[in-house]
Amino acid sequence: MTEDLKARVSYLRGYTEGLDLGEESKEQKILHRIIGLLDDITDEIEQLRVDYEELYEYTVAIDDDLTDIEDDYYEDEDREEDDYNDQFEDQENGFSIECPNCREIVVVDENILDQDSSIEITCPGCGEAVLVDDEEWDDDFEELAEIDEDEGEKED
Repeated sequence: MTEDLKARVSYLRGYTEGLDLGEESKEQKILHRIIGLLDDITDEIEQLRVDYEELYEYTVAIDDDLTDIEDDYYEDEDREEDDYNDQFEDQENGFSIECPNCREIVVVDENILDQDSSIEITCPGCGEAVLVDDEEWDDDFEELAEIDEDEGEKED
């Protein structure tokens, strides 16, 4: 495109020199200045094109680098999410309890609650008991149920 503009300005320069207007005529001076201005504009357009191409290449390089960084970052995040999901995959048929000692999440299968014997669930991380189901558990549960019933009657 710029070569086309330069060719057109050169054509105008040759055309104006071919006119027989006289060396010092006002018209000839104006035409030479206009053609000089067109040359300057054409040079500026060429420089803008070169600068644009450099910026475009630089932007593409930055975009590629950013894509690599995003892939690395989100790949790590996806891995963490997969680990989290794997940890709680079995929770669909149970529930989780946080260990009060080490804060590790302990997943408990709901079928264990159907047992008639006492239950004690220990944290695999620290060995602390996180759930104990004995007769005291049943008494505590009944007390909580009675409190809930009493509060329900007070609200009525």
